[in-house]
Amino acid sequence: MKVNIKRIDTDFLLEATNDTENTLLMDGTQNIGGHHLGFRPMQMLLAAVGGCSAIDVISILKKQKQDISSFEMEVEGDKQPIESYSVYKSIVLHFKIDGQVDPEKAYRAAKLSHDKYCSVSKALEHDSEITFKVSVNGVLVE
Repeated sequence: MKVNIKRIDTDFLLEATNDTENTLLMDGTQNIGGHHLGFRPMQMLLAAVGGCSAIDVISILKKQKQDISSFEMEVEGDKQPIESYSVYKSIVLHFKIDGQVDPEKAYRAAKLSHDKYCSVSKALEHDSEITFKVSVNGVLVE
């Protein structure tokens, strides 16, 4: 796997391109001269863990013939400074699923992603406590 990153302005705006020519923009914060024209790299980590788990959960629920009419996620990270950099001390994934979906199946799908399948979570779990919660049709599954 390879990603190419190219600077596209005179400040910090960067474009990443993958091997199938998909692109995304990254930028620095305004306090270092960025312009808020793309994701900051630490935001991309949250998007990556959310996207990885979302693909897992949707795939599992589709295999179980669950009818998802809407799928959203909220991913929240709490950064902790360490020397000159920071890490996410904690990351909370909130799966928000609507449709004809069995809440227990949705919860088990999220747990499987968390415990077994999500490579991004596994890459981050050494420094970050990653937890999740699941809502189905607006009701938190417990």
